[in-house]
Amino acid sequence: MTPRLEILQEKRLLGLHQEMSLAANKTGLLWASFMPRRHEIMDIHSYDLISLQIYPPTYFTQFSPLNSFEKWACVEVNPSTSIPQGMDNILLPGGLYAVFDYQGLSSDPQIFQYIFNSWLPSSGYELDHRPHFEVLGEKYQNNDPNSEEEIWIPVKM
Repeated sequence: MTPRLEILQEKRLLGLHQEMSLAANKTGLLWASFMPRRHEIMDIHSYDLISLQIYPPTYFTQFSPLNSFEKWACVEVNPSTSIPQGMDNILLPGGLYAVFDYQGLSSDPQIFQYIFNSWLPSSGYELDHRPHFEVLGEKYQNNDPNSEEEIWIPVKM
């Protein structure tokens, strides 16, 4: 699987976030709390859902499933959008991303094993310290092997 390389422009995202680890994964709970509230967000720029992860600088060099990271369930909004009570916003910095078009279960770790253990080491790029995210568009279907999403990995030369 070969990704396409894209330069992302800065985006403003709005939603809910939570600290978690792979061992204590709360992704389902996060999305279960966000989805009933997403109608509260006005002036949405795109109806695609975004699942975003912010990893500490040593997350991948000292990897453990117990390492915590920040996970967001969010949507892209226009810069002037007001923030509903109990939600937060984040500026997703622009930069170079490797974008993988993925079809399969989002719970299957093989795609990420391929990205970090095969593609990245032989790509000529290195991981950049910016958020990682998945775009869950109209072809995304939770827990369906035919589901499609885009996986955005921040890279640099």
